[in-house]
Amino acid sequence: MDFTSLAREFVTLFVVIDPVGTIPVFLYAAARAPRALHRQIALRATIIAGLVLLAFLVGGQFLLEGLGLRFGSFQIAGGIVLFLFALSMIFGDSKSDNEISAAGRDPMAGAVFPLAMPSIASPGAMLAIVVLTDNHSQTVAEQVITAGILVLVLAITLALLLAATVIHKLIGNTGASVISRVMGIILATIAVDSIMGGLDALGVLSLEPPEAISAPLE
Repeated sequence: MDFTSLAREFVTLFVVIDPVGTIPVFLYAAARAPRALHRQIALRATIIAGLVLLAFLVGGQFLLEGLGLRFGSFQIAGGIVLFLFALSMIFGDSKSDNEISAAGRDPMAGAVFPLAMPSIASPGAMLAIVVLTDNHSQTVAEQVITAGILVLVLAITLALLLAATVIHKLIGNTGASVISRVMGIILATIAVDSIMGGLDALGVLSLEPPEAISAPLE
């Protein structure tokens, strides 16, 4: 796995998990909790989200194959869902607005919903982790590396949640919304590439690898 692939996987997971967009959700979920519990809420939410995403990494494709579904078809479906998710990030209400409105009054319950799910372990993140760990094209070592990248993104998410109060004072809800929309544009591009990769896997298209497309624009 080269640096380009590693960077692509990191960007994909960072965008779909959206740690910055999770900050307002965390602040709302922890607002009624004593200051001493904020660290516990952040840690609990990150661990639960990590366990959910790792479960999809390990067993997601086995479930698909058990149902007799081709991975190329899932890649296309996942790309479409990620694209719609990206459109909602770009044009819809911000991630934090939607999830704050669903937050409950119990702060520790808020660590599970909406903070762990669907804010950190979003449907887009679940789909992305399955697409990135295709058992037929990725070796076990490469899937372990992807798991390591996932853990790194979750560690960044935890660090941002622990520093949420300071960060929110700097960027505010508006800043978080702008960053979320920029990430939506990046995710839309990744989603289109996933759809094209699925069409290639099914034999509908015949695409050259990115390394082979080297003709400069004039």
